Amino acid sequence: MNSIAITQLKTNPSAVLKSADEYPIAVVRRGKTAGYVVGKDIFEKMIEYVENILDEDAIAKVDFKKKRDFEELAQELGI
Repeated sequence: MNSIAITQLKTNPSAVLKSADEYPIAVVRRGKTAGYVVGKDIFEKMIEYVENILDEDAIAKVDFKKKRDFEELAQELGI
């Protein structure tokens, strides 16, 4: 993983954001990772992935043998 000093982020944030389009960048402060910069596309893919896992987990917990109203089921699943 690429890393940059926090001063570099302050000096040229546009360049850091451009670099983060391809791969996350660790932001280091005093020798320790303080955070990460990720590009828009990467972030959206991560969120979509997490949402899919949560949806799959919720669906796996549903007992489809019980006949239930769709609205009730949708509310329970949070959709």
